Amino acid sequence: MRVLLAEDERPLAKYIAAGLRKHGFAVDVAYDGRAALDKCAATPYDVVVLDRDLPLVHGDAVCRKLAGQGRARILMLTASAEVADRVDGLVLGADDYLGKPFAFSELIARVGALVRRSSPARPPVLRAADVVLDPARRSAERAGRSLALTPKEFGVLELLLTAGGDVVSAETLLDKVWDEHADPFTNAVRITVGTLRRKLGDPPLVETVTGAGYRIGA
Repeated sequence: MRVLLAEDERPLAKYIAAGLRKHGFAVDVAYDGRAALDKCAATPYDVVVLDRDLPLVHGDAVCRKLAGQGRARILMLTASAEVADRVDGLVLGADDYLGKPFAFSELIARVGALVRRSSPARPPVLRAADVVLDPARRSAERAGRSLALTPKEFGVLELLLTAGGDVVSAETLLDKVWDEHADPFTNAVRITVGTLRRKLGDPPLVETVTGAGYRIGA
């Protein structure tokens, strides 16, 4: 899933982004409010992790504008633990609020919960044929055999299973599983689907629909 992290403290931003990526999220980073708004105008993020005290455009203004658009869920971060500040953030349109310092496991749990809220309702465990994928536990198996998937392979399989047999375009996979540094003219999606197929084994499960994308077969 695609996440924007808007945080002006660069060491902290680097730490948070690395942790989110380790848990399978595709993460872009903005270091000020203006950049955050520009990135959101160009990319349909699932969740925005938004520091409240941003330069150039304050986090409150960013939150208000993004909430008005209703496209992404917003997790607001702040150094203040006051109840009034938490209430202010929620009134501005934030979906959730987390005070600094925070336990990273809690941040991951809250982002994951917002991702689930940003998508249509789906079962907590995804299944197709003899494949079982648990997004919360970051585990996947086929016929009881554990699959050692990279974050990109896991993300592709998750999106295909979520689609329930519908075709998912390569462009959608690139938008949701890769970050802004991905070159849209590379073969990254095709290569990742190829390695995923090999790890899934036989019988083949991921089908290519020529000119349209990929889907999970019956």
